[in-house]
Amino acid sequence: MDKHKDKCSFCGRSGKEVSLLISGQTGYICNDCAEQAYLIVGETLKQKKKESSLGFTQKELPRPREIKSFLDEYVIGQDAAKRFLSVAVFNHYKRLLQNRQDNKKDDVEIEKSNIIMVGPTGTGKTLLAKTIARMLHVPFTIVDATVLTEAGYVGEDIESILTRLLQVSDYDVEAAERGIVFIDEIDKIARKSDNPSITRDVSGEGVQQGLLKLLEGSVVNVPPQGGRKHPEQKLIAVNTKNILFICGGAFDGIERKIAMRLNTRVVGYTAGKSTEEIDRDNLLQYVSPQDLKAFGLIPEIIGRLPVLTHLQPLDKAALRRILTEPRNSIVKQYVRLFEMDGIELSFEADALDYVVEKAIEFKLGARGLRSIVESIMMDAMFDMPSTDEKTLVVTRAYAAEKLAGAHLMTVH
Repeated sequence: MDKHKDKCSFCGRSGKEVSLLISGQTGYICNDCAEQAYLIVGETLKQKKKESSLGFTQKELPRPREIKSFLDEYVIGQDAAKRFLSVAVFNHYKRLLQNRQDNKKDDVEIEKSNIIMVGPTGTGKTLLAKTIARMLHVPFTIVDATVLTEAGYVGEDIESILTRLLQVSDYDVEAAERGIVFIDEIDKIARKSDNPSITRDVSGEGVQQGLLKLLEGSVVNVPPQGGRKHPEQKLIAVNTKNILFICGGAFDGIERKIAMRLNTRVVGYTAGKSTEEIDRDNLLQYVSPQDLKAFGLIPEIIGRLPVLTHLQPLDKAALRRILTEPRNSIVKQYVRLFEMDGIELSFEADALDYVVEKAIEFKLGARGLRSIVESIMMDAMFDMPSTDEKTLVVTRAYAAEKLAGAHLMTVH
């Protein structure tokens, strides 16, 4: 190649005037122009990514009915909670779309409506959160409030909630700032006592105070690796203004607070005329913000969780449907497990009814179904892959025998 004769097709400089001249089919490009082209391409792609960062338009937005229909495929019942969740997610998307538009028609700014879900253990709070994460166009993370403590104490700092959100969004701050966070076991950070104490409530009221700035919407400095194990790490500023927070908790014992407010009793036969229509079997449906305050949540937290919904206790019919109907039901999972070993597994209706009866007896909700079925199937899962048996039919007698052998039976 003659350096004096060949020229860069972009800047016109000869090979003698530049460090490197790269040849193409019909021309050349010098190293300086190649570097400039790289920077231009990078900036253009970054801008395009920013413009289409939401990944959807107003027309493509999943409507509340569509979101609820998707939840129905995986979660049985809980229509009220599903409706609240569907509307909250839909409004979250609309708020993001409004914030992206430069030409706003007026000064109306849509504020986020954080949600708190109250329901007994095993009714589907965490399952609802995990299921809705499957269809979202935004980063989503589930965090457990039980590990949170005040800064300076053993445990995770409140900022670690946002660290998880950053991790699922590949440290894209803009993506994280439009995400959704599900805080599970929110009831475990309730104030331990109303009485002043010489000991600090580092995992209770202290955590609630720390959560205030996250829920309200403020710029929080987040350690990218989380915790105090890397004190030299550079902090990342995250604005929580557009992050939707959904909280869930069992609030075990809150029925007593509701009963006291309604001037009735959890157990007993006496009731005034004003309480005759109250359904004592499901007091959670009457839950109100003042009950959460009586349970131990501080008023500031309750004010930042304006949408309050409850989950119904699961009755026998609902538990029976949970066993077989959802797309990833417990029975379907075990059938698939045995199918992988070439074994055809089936459950008789009486056996499934027996499992439901025991789940109600143990009072563990839907979570109890899995532990019971696991105990029933344990021997078969251990032995059958090593034998030539290719079919297994689980009857009521078989289920009762295996469950008795697992020592899960309650003593009367």
